[in-house]
Amino acid sequence: MKEITTDRLILRKFKLSDVQDIYELDSDPDVHEFLGNNPISTIKECKEIIRGVLDQYEKYDIGRYAIELKETGEMVGWSGLKYETMLPQFGDYYDLGYRLKKAHWGKGIAFEAAVASLNFGFDELKLKKICAAAHVDNGASNHLLTKLGFVYKADFQWKNEPCFWYELTLENWNEIASN
Repeated sequence: MKEITTDRLILRKFKLSDVQDIYELDSDPDVHEFLGNNPISTIKECKEIIRGVLDQYEKYDIGRYAIELKETGEMVGWSGLKYETMLPQFGDYYDLGYRLKKAHWGKGIAFEAAVASLNFGFDELKLKKICAAAHVDNGASNHLLTKLGFVYKADFQWKNEPCFWYELTLENWNEIASN
């Protein structure tokens, strides 16, 4: 996995030293509003999250990236692709995800990081399809996914919460990128 840069961002592998930033991100109840309303409460949980991402790197040579602001070096969240098997009704798939600290919402960071992640998935990894999901009431995430070109495919339940399932094919991404 290589580092990815954009105009404002550096997407890089997670490090165990990111533990405090993960705590700041994932202990915020607002960040977890559409993620099961179960924010973390201990540093130990943060270490487990990071170890899970590091395991993904080792097992699949892919995983979420930490997002740093180029200007300050601050870690503001994460984005990227993950090989996923947790929703058997959709088979094995590559999932686009993103999560930002609340102070960085509404600044276009999630969109910029998602575009970089999609370019990496389609151009470097040669994926044919990337999937994503969002809680039905998460207007910001649903808007972002459709803005990126994802197509709604199905409703499903995750942890007893209603969600939308989206897919983006290489063909659709190439069409969007050419416009």
